[in-house]
Amino acid sequence: IGTAQTLLTWVRRDQIDSGTRPGVTSQMAEELRKLRAENRELKRANEILKSASTFFAAELDRHKR
Repeated sequence: IGTAQTLLTWVRRDQIDSGTRPGVTSQMAEELRKLRAENRELKRANEILKSASTFFAAELDRHKR
């Protein structure tokens, strides 16, 4: 059924994590997942700041005229 495949996956994951099999360790995969999420959030924040600075620059320009 799926039990043999699940066990094989666990064994391979353990081999990778212990360094006996090449691959990305669980710890590295988790760190990568967190960094990608942080990167997405920073990109969103950057876009918001760009929009806000454009808005306020236009407001300042309008008040100078």
